[in-house]
Amino acid sequence: MSNDYRSDYGLENHGFSNLEREYWNLTTPALYEQSIRHREGVVAHLGPLVVRTGDHTGRSPNDKFFVRESSTEDEIWWGEVNRSCTEETFDNMHRRIMAFFQNRGVFVQDCYAGADPEYRLPIRIITETAWHSLFARNMFVRITDPDQLRHHVPEFVVINAPSLTAIPERDCTSTGAFILVSLARKMVLIGGTRYAGEIKKSIFTIMNYLLPKRGVMAMHCSANYGQDRDDAALFFGLSGTGKTTLSNDSTRTLIGDDEHGWSDNGVFNFEGGCYAKVIRLSREGEPEIFETTRRFGTILENVGVDAQRRRIDLDDASLTENTRAAYPITHIPNADYGGIGGHPKHIVFLTADAFGVMPPIAKLTPEQAQYHFMAGYTAKVAGTEQGVTEPKATFSTCFGAPFMPLHPTVYATLLAQKVIDHNVQMWMVNTGWTGGQYGEGNRMKLSYTRAMVRAALQGDLDDVETTTDPIFGFAIPTHVPDVPSEVLIPRNTWKNPDAYDVKARDLVGRFHDYMKQFEDKMSAATKAAAPKAP
Repeated sequence: MSNDYRSDYGLENHGFSNLEREYWNLTTPALYEQSIRHREGVVAHLGPLVVRTGDHTGRSPNDKFFVRESSTEDEIWWGEVNRSCTEETFDNMHRRIMAFFQNRGVFVQDCYAGADPEYRLPIRIITETAWHSLFARNMFVRITDPDQLRHHVPEFVVINAPSLTAIPERDCTSTGAFILVSLARKMVLIGGTRYAGEIKKSIFTIMNYLLPKRGVMAMHCSANYGQDRDDAALFFGLSGTGKTTLSNDSTRTLIGDDEHGWSDNGVFNFEGGCYAKVIRLSREGEPEIFETTRRFGTILENVGVDAQRRRIDLDDASLTENTRAAYPITHIPNADYGGIGGHPKHIVFLTADAFGVMPPIAKLTPEQAQYHFMAGYTAKVAGTEQGVTEPKATFSTCFGAPFMPLHPTVYATLLAQKVIDHNVQMWMVNTGWTGGQYGEGNRMKLSYTRAMVRAALQGDLDDVETTTDPIFGFAIPTHVPDVPSEVLIPRNTWKNPDAYDVKARDLVGRFHDYMKQFEDKMSAATKAAAPKAP
């Protein structure tokens, strides 16, 4: 193959030697050919590449470790989220991976994280398989100029070897899977898992470490804008709460679906593609995302496919609820392919409340926004992490704790300042349960949630009468166009209001227990924004 797209900064700089073959920056068709040749997946009707990830169909947060070393030790928020490993552990695993790749072929993608040239990070993704290389090509900002590729020098490198399994008692890992991050070596080692999301979230973690040092807010959110770039909106939330779905609105322009920065220039996408949940996706409910599942260049993870007819079945959850589509953002017709918007006018916190207690939409004060950003309450949705088979109430600080290496107050302070500087309207939207908790009530209708979000962003709720939620203190609109008024007050949707009160007291207690760890960092006004038991 041609070496036109090879970097002069070779793989020997990362420790590789005696490689059987190096595949540098292959295009999408070439990666399809290699994937089929190596029997990594099948091509389905209309062109998507369907792959399987084996035992790991979601992230493995308990298998992620940061190297504890002197230059960064005092900066990391150590604990259950950011676990530590030794430099020796990392070096030993690096040697194992280098030995593993000898006499094998490797696939290399040189690209950027970050659409804004002022803040983008040059990265290199080195993979064992072609389809993971295609994933990287889809998800990050591509470099198409051969001269730029030739002179590309990565500042961070991800080495992905899914066939290499750790031995916990020898490698000091939790299981056979591992994600080891060395900020000093500027390298991430991934193995024992084929779930491609580990690649993108590793780079997201790195961006969350680097950018706040430059005064840039790093955010686990989707983003879009209305008539122009200055009418931007952000949607914070964990996987499965609706970030991708709600930001893909035919009346607005998509900036990105998952990871963004907010600098003095405005909002910018970290990625060049989208990674959407597609279980039970419908053409009627989510037409833009649905069409991506029928396109050449899209990777479908663990989606059902008929072996003979090669027709996909988006309703098939036999492998996982966390079926995924990874596609370049150019597959979305109403997207800003440059990935840059202005400063947001609205920020929406998304929660999938499994308790059925939180209102479907509400306005937040700045103090309430800071409190709930620190809390990051939602439910982990089935399949997004190993072992999660049904929605489970959880708290994830900054709506993305697994990807935040610094103390949460760093991100909360940055966000609060930017919200004040740009006079941003804050909202809480519950995409979870209404009329009862999970198993008793029903999930909020997507059509209602879309109508509520659209009304908020268009200013239709600016002057609507509101009522104060007695538990959270939020201002709940009493009327939203195209939404039945009876669903707006959560207690009124329960058949037994007393049962609602019991569940509300339970949830409030969980908030208080979780937020105790931040009490010494919160102002009196922020503490006063805590929910109160009925």
